[in-house]
Amino acid sequence: MIFQRALQRELASAAGATFTVLFTLIVTWTLISILGKAAGGKVASSDVIALIAFAALNYLPTVLILTSFISVLMVVTRSYRDSEMVVWFASGLSLTRWIRPVLTFALPIVLLTGALSFYATPWAKQKSGEYADRFQKREDLQQVSPGQFRESASANRIFFVEGVSGQSAVVHNVFVNTVDDKGTATVVAKEGIISTSAEGDRYLVLKNGRRYQGTPGSAEFQTMEFERYSMRVANKAQELGASNNVDAMPSALLFKGTGPIIHGEILWRVSLPITCLLLTLLAIPLGFVNPRGGSSANLIVALLVFFSYNNLIKVFEGSVRQGRMNFALSWWPLHLCLAIVVVMLFAWRLNVNHRYHPRVLWSAFKRGAAKEATVK
Repeated sequence: MIFQRALQRELASAAGATFTVLFTLIVTWTLISILGKAAGGKVASSDVIALIAFAALNYLPTVLILTSFISVLMVVTRSYRDSEMVVWFASGLSLTRWIRPVLTFALPIVLLTGALSFYATPWAKQKSGEYADRFQKREDLQQVSPGQFRESASANRIFFVEGVSGQSAVVHNVFVNTVDDKGTATVVAKEGIISTSAEGDRYLVLKNGRRYQGTPGSAEFQTMEFERYSMRVANKAQELGASNNVDAMPSALLFKGTGPIIHGEILWRVSLPITCLLLTLLAIPLGFVNPRGGSSANLIVALLVFFSYNNLIKVFEGSVRQGRMNFALSWWPLHLCLAIVVVMLFAWRLNVNHRYHPRVLWSAFKRGAAKEATVK
C-alpha cells in the first residue's frame, strides 16, 4: 500500500511535468502558426485566441497519450537506475505487480482521451471551421486589416484602409484600385461602408473622395471628386453552414453513417484511447535499464515506438478511407500486435533465467566460444 501511494505520487509528478512541457510546445507552435495566418489576412485577428484554444483542444489527445507513456517510462527507468528494482525483485515481487498501480494512474487519462476523441475534438474542429468560414464569407472590405493591402475575391480589385471602427465595419481613409476592360480606376475616400440595396445587392459606399481613371502609360486620365460614390462588391452567401468535413462530425452522427470515409474516421477515434492504454502498459517492460550501464536510450526508443505506431494507425485509416481495406478487418490487428508485444516483453523481463531467454542463450554462446578458444 505504501509502495502504491508513493508510486502514484511519483507518476502524478512526472505526468504534470511532462504534460506542461508538451502542452507548452503545442500551444507555442499553434500560436506562431495562427498569428502568421492573422498577419497574412487569412483569419480575423479577433478570432486568434479562440482558434488557438480550438487547435490546442485538437492536439490534446495526442499530448495525453505521450504524457501517460513517457511518465510511466521515466518512473520505471528511474527505479532501475536507483537499484530499487533490484530490491523489488529480491523481495520476491514480480514486475506484474506494477500493472495495477500503473492502470490506476492511466485509466483516468485513457477515459479523458476517449472523451476528447469522440466529443471534444470534433466539436473543436467544427467550431474552428465555422470561424474560418465566417471570415471567408465576409465582404471584401470587411476582410481588410488596417494597414494592409487586400485583394478581392474576383482578383481585379485591391483594397487598403487606414482604420476600422464600429461593428458595421466603417473604414477610414480608403484606397481602392480596380482593373477592368476600361482601364485602371483608383478611388480614394475619407470613409466607406457596406450597404444593401432593396434588391439585396451589396455596395461599397464611399464618402468625400476622388476617383482617377485611365490607362497606365497614357496621358489621358479622368479625375472626379465626389461626396458619395457607390461601387458594387462581390457578394457571397452569408449563411454559415456546418462543416462538411468528416473529422468535424459529432460521433452520434458519425456512427449512424456509412461509407469508407466515415469508417476511416471511426477507426481513428477508436484508436486513440486504445493507443493510450497499450502504450502505458508497454512502458513498464520498456523502462528496463541496467544500473551499471550508465545512460539509456529508452526515451528515444519510446518516441520512435510512439511515432511509428501513430503513423501505422494513419496508414490503416487512409487505407480504409480509400476503400482498400475493410473496416471490420482493419481496426484491431495493429492493436492486437502491440498487445502481443507487451505480453512478450513482460515474459522476457520475468523469465530472465529461462534457458531460452536471449541473455541466457548469449551467455551460453560466449562460454562455448571461450572453451573452443581455450582448446585451440
